[in-house]
Amino acid sequence: QVQLVESGGGLVQAGGSLSLSCAASGNIFSVSTMGWYRQAPGRRRELVAIRSSGGNTNYADSVKGRFTISRDNAKNTVFLQMNSLKPEDTAVYYCYGNVKTRTDLRSTDYWGQGTQVTVSS
Repeated sequence: QVQLVESGGGLVQAGGSLSLSCAASGNIFSVSTMGWYRQAPGRRRELVAIRSSGGNTNYADSVKGRFTISRDNAKNTVFLQMNSLKPEDTAVYYCYGNVKTRTDLRSTDYWGQGTQVTVSS
């Protein structure tokens, strides 16, 4: 089995910063793409930022220039630095990883349990 465990998040005032981290562990052969999605109440889950193991990144337009995704490939860990936060960034943030397991080398999507980020105005 594979687990993605997030940490970070919390409550911050508008204009402030928060950082998230997520570590993948378990029966892992390799991790290709890792990243972050978010879901606000009454809305669909949406991409925030993803990063391939080779370093290619993709950001939602709404966070470009404010959020930065990074990875430690050796530790199967992904980070999200969030600056200049806005109330509309309030959501549950989910870690995502596309993982090949040692068991069958099949790529499967895994998700963390989610962490709340609340930005007050």
